[in-house]
Amino acid sequence: MATQPIPSAVPHPEQQYLDLMHQIWTSGSERVDRTGIGTRSVAGAMLRFDLADGAMPLLTTKRVYWKTATREMLWFLTGETNIRPLVLQGVKIWNEWPHARYVKATGDDIALDDFVERIADDEAFAQKWGDLGPVYGKQWVDWPTYQRREDGLFEKGPGINQVADVVESLKHNPGSRRHIIEGWNVAEVDQMALPPCHKTYQFHVAGQETGKRRLNCMLYQRSCDVALGLPFNLWSAALLNRMLAQQTGLEAGELIWMGGDVHLYLNHAHLIEEQLSRTPSGNPTLEITRKPETIFDYKIEDFVVHDYAPLPPIKAPVAV
Repeated sequence: MATQPIPSAVPHPEQQYLDLMHQIWTSGSERVDRTGIGTRSVAGAMLRFDLADGAMPLLTTKRVYWKTATREMLWFLTGETNIRPLVLQGVKIWNEWPHARYVKATGDDIALDDFVERIADDEAFAQKWGDLGPVYGKQWVDWPTYQRREDGLFEKGPGINQVADVVESLKHNPGSRRHIIEGWNVAEVDQMALPPCHKTYQFHVAGQETGKRRLNCMLYQRSCDVALGLPFNLWSAALLNRMLAQQTGLEAGELIWMGGDVHLYLNHAHLIEEQLSRTPSGNPTLEITRKPETIFDYKIEDFVVHDYAPLPPIKAPVAV
């Protein structure tokens, strides 16, 4: 009698991220990009993560600063577009873009750290030079509308809060196929320091027939820096899904991430090779310690991560 094969162990959820990184680095198409640095890129990719029981797609093969990503998400939800609130919290991820704009516009070749210090210390300077244009949060909670006046001209109307609308639609019409938060406002893309990469979020309620309703999140990302950006993007999308699930009385389901131009920068070779040599371990979870009145009322203190023991961080330059 033939023996039955022993089932292989279930791979760690992070392995799919590492497999994607390996695929891009070994077989991606080499391309000249906007930054002039160059990338290896593939067209189209998908990752899926189960968020049940507090699970989060928090990479363990290098340290991911999840509090920084969380502060950024909370900043998005305020609708703010100036980096100063982030700078005052020690969040550095948006600093390079206004710094580059300032240097180009003024000819003052100020060091990045000195520019950021001035943003923190001088509110008027920050008002002029720290704004990013109508980026993510502005589109999420204040999408512009226009109304025709009696004289035939148009004037600005009330903004649309897409996030609040999704909360209401999840509560009152869970079967809808219109639970969408969109960041790609064609009319305003040219005014943004960086057009939205994680551009479209769609939410899906499953399990109504079983009585255990789960909230799934599908994120389409048009452009993805897999080495530096994607670890933050995965955490942030899962975090948003967890907050929406809590606010609407649902269980967290799956995060389904889909990338368009999915790439690695050529000057990140040391990061990529080091990370691919590492083995993922552990299963970090997120606890949300209270339920605020609205999705706009969360604080950084509301989030606690358990069982996160990552390998050391790997530094690499951001392409601007």
